[in-house]
Amino acid sequence: MSDTVTFRSEGAIAYLSLNRPEAFNAMNQALRDDMKKIIAQLHHDDSLRVVVLSGEGRGFCAGTDLSEELQSPVTLVLEQEYRPLFSAISASDKIWIARVHGSAAGIGAALAMHCDLMTIADNASIYMAFAAIGLIPDGGNTWLLHRALGYKRALQAILEGRKISAEDAVAFGLANAAFSESTLVEQTDALAERIASCAPLAVQSAKRLLRTMDSMSYESAFSAEATEQTQLLDSADFREGVSAFFEKRQPHFKGV
Repeated sequence: MSDTVTFRSEGAIAYLSLNRPEAFNAMNQALRDDMKKIIAQLHHDDSLRVVVLSGEGRGFCAGTDLSEELQSPVTLVLEQEYRPLFSAISASDKIWIARVHGSAAGIGAALAMHCDLMTIADNASIYMAFAAIGLIPDGGNTWLLHRALGYKRALQAILEGRKISAEDAVAFGLANAAFSESTLVEQTDALAERIASCAPLAVQSAKRLLRTMDSMSYESAFSAEATEQTQLLDSADFREGVSAFFEKRQPHFKGV
């Protein structure tokens, strides 16, 4: 167990929580190191299918801990510490769900947006806090915002240091759903359980495909789908799914 990140699992679902509530879960060196270690452990646990990422205390994450002296050039921190962490989430064969309450600010917003799915409390926000300290968004924030909001809305959010409301986050496609803060945990758990019950190999294929769509032509995407589908048709899960369909019962997928 780490001091800066808590971890537990229930069945096929892992629960990770940033655990620096006194600092609004700002990401310091220790938290980044602990996150990378736990993600590596999760990668090798085939029994886990979904990861729910949250924050302790009043909010999800305030971004980088500015009380620590930033290395110069900051490129080193971004490339050697944040990029491996975010890339590990993107490349993971598990579905990551960010459960955001309070605020996901700065690079904390990037952490939430790098997850595959996001639920958000209806009184929470995604905060581009960089303008207030004379910086621009980093950690992939500009790419993620541009993809979801388009050029004009993304630029305005960056220049004005906007707090993107939960309602707008859902409307713009940054989050999947907004719930009252009192039901956020329950609703996110229900989503995680639904996904954990899906056919694991098909879930992994869908994530691989959608994570690479931005760089694919239609022709390449069509071929990539065909390749993934061919492999899935050879799986025991496909045979189980067909049997369950004809027998009018729930399938029991095993990821093989």
